Amino acid sequence: QVQLVEFGGGSVQAGDSLRLTCTGSGITFSMYVMGWFRQAPGKEREFVATIDRSGGRTVYADSVKGRFTISRDNAKNTVSLQMNSLKPEDTAVYYCAAAAATSLFGVKTGAHDYAYWGQGTQVTVSS
Repeated sequence: QVQLVEFGGGSVQAGDSLRLTCTGSGITFSMYVMGWFRQAPGKEREFVATIDRSGGRTVYADSVKGRFTISRDNAKNTVSLQMNSLKPEDTAVYYCAAAAATSLFGVKTGAHDYAYWGQGTQVTVSS
């Protein structure tokens, strides 16, 4: 049974930092592209960041570029999202997701590309 579990969310002030971590089980973690998405109330789920299987290639949404950093540890089956300089508009439920990939250096930015999803963790940023 595939399971992705996120933790690390919470309520912070604008300008603060948070680190989200997602642990995967039931999959060969190193064979999957990993991504982070978020969904704010009344809005569609949107792409935040993705990282290739090797951990060497990353892509970010323009809205978080320079503030967020995605990383992974295949030995520990974890993917993390370091979020700095948080803004109120970053408030959302954050989801990690896994997409099977044959290419070591490929990334995926579309939610439809991801087969497995976590349950989400709430991030609330107040001004």
